[in-house]
Amino acid sequence: MGKVGRGSSSSKGDATQSANTSANNPIFNKELGQHILKNPLVAAGIVEKANIQPSDIVLEIGPGTGNLTVKLLEKAKKVIVVEKDPRMAAELIKRVQGTNTPYQISSPLTFKLLAHRPVFRTAVLMFQREFALRLVARPGDDLYCRLSVNAQLLSKITHVMKVSRNSFRPPPQVESSVVRVEPLQPAPPVDFEEWDGLVRVLFLRKNKTVGANFKTTSVLDMLEKNYRTYCSMNNVALMDPFDVKGKVLEILQATGLSDSRASKMDLDDYLRLLVAFNEAGFHFR
Repeated sequence: MGKVGRGSSSSKGDATQSANTSANNPIFNKELGQHILKNPLVAAGIVEKANIQPSDIVLEIGPGTGNLTVKLLEKAKKVIVVEKDPRMAAELIKRVQGTNTPYQISSPLTFKLLAHRPVFRTAVLMFQREFALRLVARPGDDLYCRLSVNAQLLSKITHVMKVSRNSFRPPPQVESSVVRVEPLQPAPPVDFEEWDGLVRVLFLRKNKTVGANFKTTSVLDMLEKNYRTYCSMNNVALMDPFDVKGKVLEILQATGLSDSRASKMDLDDYLRLLVAFNEAGFHFR
């Protein structure tokens, strides 16, 4: 592969770079997580599982060499693609292109999509295998985590298929999986910032008991600060006697979750705990 010297121009170097950025021999940007999907069976399977209707507008993140986009265009009314790399964008003009989601943006992309309004019907996304398995993990699974709880609060997520690293060029270092994400409609009547604040506390040490996590000084200090702010803004008298730790332990005992562990709690458990704290004037924002 030719090299282009710094601070200088070279017709030979420019020609080499141009040739290497062609659809047949692109230069892959590892920082952007570029791996071109080459397996036609995987591309066809993704489109099939998306259940695309002729009236649908499809959003594809990260266009590549066109293996997926071409198939999407056969089904959808319109395909909108987003590409950060201007070199790939230039190739996209020459030929409709598509590739897998850049894995380093997996989490923010997922929640950005789930927060989008109007709500979309479904999303079929390819992620790093472990990330995908975290999304669908259930209480008690080794990979069950804060991501699992938050994503499943807002959507129904199903694992669609495994994708071998050999399905890409160049092969990434990780295996991949495709998941189907269907936002819950209507959305649950929960303040997501409050919810995530509670879940964050419980997953500080997910295998410790709920009671142990809430007894830490940092959590008690946070709850006291938020409690004082809540009382001040809502003209509510402070508890008398003022005993934040005692009140927290009382709430945990009343919910029956003091000895539970975040790694084994389901969505109903988290919701019950959040409601109990909010009713007592404790907030997690």
